[in-house]
Amino acid sequence: MKLRPLHDRVVIRRSDKETTTKSGLILSASASETPNRGVVVAVGTGRVLDNGEVRAMAVKVGDEVVFGPYSGSNTVKDGDEEFLVMAENEILAVVEK
Repeated sequence: MKLRPLHDRVVIRRSDKETTTKSGLILSASASETPNRGVVVAVGTGRVLDNGEVRAMAVKVGDEVVFGPYSGSNTVKDGDEEFLVMAENEILAVVEK
């Protein structure tokens, strides 16, 4: 499936759930938290301002981003993969490498 988000929306592939702690303990499925990180898969053209101009997106395809725990409530499934569709302003930070 190929998604092209509109305006200031981004499509994110959520990172895998952590199954072990840093110290090596294995977490049960109910104890593991849903990750709040992911990789940007697609971006829209940008936010349309009140004067009609389009503000470019601050994120690009391939960026690893951090978002809030309740961000991206719009999910799209493609087979076994699940993607989040959210507004750019729901992204809290870009992870620098």
